[in-house]
Amino acid sequence: MNKILLVDDDVELLEMLTEYLEQDNFDVTQRYSGISALEAIATKQFQLVVLDVMMPGMNGIETLRQIRLTSRIPAMMLTARGDDIDRIIGLELGADDYVAKPCTPRELAARIRAILRRSHAHETETQSTPLIRVGQLTMNNSLRRTYWGEQALELTSTEFILLEILVKNVGRTISKNTLSELGLGRPLTRFDRNIDVHLSSIRQKLGLLNNGQTQIQTVYKQGYVYLNE
Repeated sequence: MNKILLVDDDVELLEMLTEYLEQDNFDVTQRYSGISALEAIATKQFQLVVLDVMMPGMNGIETLRQIRLTSRIPAMMLTARGDDIDRIIGLELGADDYVAKPCTPRELAARIRAILRRSHAHETETQSTPLIRVGQLTMNNSLRRTYWGEQALELTSTEFILLEILVKNVGRTISKNTLSELGLGRPLTRFDRNIDVHLSSIRQKLGLLNNGQTQIQTVYKQGYVYLNE
């Protein structure tokens, strides 16, 4: 049974979501603040955390920032509908996905399952390809570590998977929809900027080619391609 940490100061909403998720065979732990969420993560193993952005005191963005200092646990943000700034900041800090409120319990459960399914599939696949090397980039699947030369790169779980997809297809353009299916575990939706933001973050962490270009290039109206040196 997957253990989920659900964090929101809206008690009524939290109870409703918890009841549905537990009926859907999730083991749910509730917390009502960012501070209590950090305490829970420090003492218990979870497969995923769901954070509401708008919480008093330590909000969801700052809570995620603190989580990423010590943990790569998959994270989903609950954001106000249409609040693109919070979504982008959350993704840049290492959120795997977001759901706009108000959301239905069914939609939330589906997004959670998509992330967990992707994570489980990746763990199985890494057993057959434990190490990937392309140019100065080395990806160690067994340890979930990435290096540019001798420098370690701090990638989130989603960033690691997206980069791995591109590196395994070096020189070949991969569509945004394929990246969303394989990296986020769900089809790309209209106006969805998740992939763009994740890849922008990866670009900032990677080194440059000898000609000064980034390793990951955008192919207009087609997708993205990882370039070898």
